[in-house]
Amino acid sequence: QVLSAGAERQRGNRPFMLDSCGDVTLRHTANLHDARIVTGGQEFSVGTPAGHANVLAAISPRQVLLVGPIENGHLTPGPLIDGLFVTLQITVVSLILALAFGLITAILRLSHSFAARGVSRGYLELMRNTPLLVQLFLIYFVLSPALDLNAFTSAVLALSLFEGAYISEIFRAGIVSISRHQWEAAFSIGLSRWHTYRFVVLPQAVRRMLPPLTSQAVSLIKDSALVSTIAIYDLTMQGQIIIAQTYLVFELWFTIAAIYLVMTMSLSLTVYTLEKRLRVVE
Repeated sequence: QVLSAGAERQRGNRPFMLDSCGDVTLRHTANLHDARIVTGGQEFSVGTPAGHANVLAAISPRQVLLVGPIENGHLTPGPLIDGLFVTLQITVVSLILALAFGLITAILRLSHSFAARGVSRGYLELMRNTPLLVQLFLIYFVLSPALDLNAFTSAVLALSLFEGAYISEIFRAGIVSISRHQWEAAFSIGLSRWHTYRFVVLPQAVRRMLPPLTSQAVSLIKDSALVSTIAIYDLTMQGQIIIAQTYLVFELWFTIAAIYLVMTMSLSLTVYTLEKRLRVVE
């Protein structure tokens, strides 16, 4: 909420901004030392150590980082937690679709059909040789109005198509790495090509594909930050909004980077544990 102050405008300062969170109120101007924080019935100047400490202690954990106001006796998610949920939703849906696109593209590239190989190769080169941000803008501003897609769907489609191109090469390399004798043995007992993929080739290839697939999933988590450019309130966008309100630039970007690091490290450790269980001594 912007409070008009004629005297402040006459001096050329920006009008006061009022941010509230429970019993905490922060009034600030363009000059941080003119800002005042009101909490617990006491008022501090942000320019003083006591005031700065109250800004970080009162506003960051409650308004910025973890939880919002208490409603009906329950804590509500704060802006960053809301943004984190959106980021996780986009990442999970995009990863599932990217795996599907990648597997289909890899199988088409290994088929005997010239048309299938040509289509898959064209998709692969188009996705890998154009920037993700350009693809995101094309889908959101050009394709989505024609197909009536919302921002979330556009973001998922752009990310899954982009990552699917790279994942297809991981799948293809994993499939090709399986010995030709495995194919011949499967065909000799009467398995079709589909059943050979399902029961013989892919189960063996997955063990070899886990490390590069994990790296691609980590890249997907980091690339998801670009969806903030099309007004999706993910973790990055929520951070930008909070920075515009509180001017806590370093604190917010450090926190956002730490959250992304926790997500990617958790994924890497989980897949590493799974890889150890699936490891086969040859």
